[in-house]
Amino acid sequence: QVQLVESGGGLVQPGGSLRLSCAASGFTFSIRTMSWYRQAPGKERELVASITSDGGSTNYADSVKGRFTISRDNAKNTVYLQMNSLKPEDTAVYYCTTWLGQRRWGQGTQVTVSS
Repeated sequence: QVQLVESGGGLVQPGGSLRLSCAASGFTFSIRTMSWYRQAPGKERELVASITSDGGSTNYADSVKGRFTISRDNAKNTVYLQMNSLKPEDTAVYYCTTWLGQRRWGQGTQVTVSS
């Protein structure tokens, strides 16, 4: 059974940092590109960052370049999103996802950036 379980969200002040984790199971994690998406209230879900299976290539939304870093540990079946210099507009539910014949999603973790 495929499972993607996000953790690490919370409330943080502008300029602060958070590290999200996504623990994967039920598929061969090490051969899959992994991605983080986010969805803010009233907005479409959008791609934040992706990382290839070996971690050799990453890509980011323009809005997070230079502030967020995606990484993975294939030995732990886990993908991370380090978020620095957070802004109020980063407030959203963050989802871990991969493609397994169809897009599979975790349950999401709430990130709120507010003073």
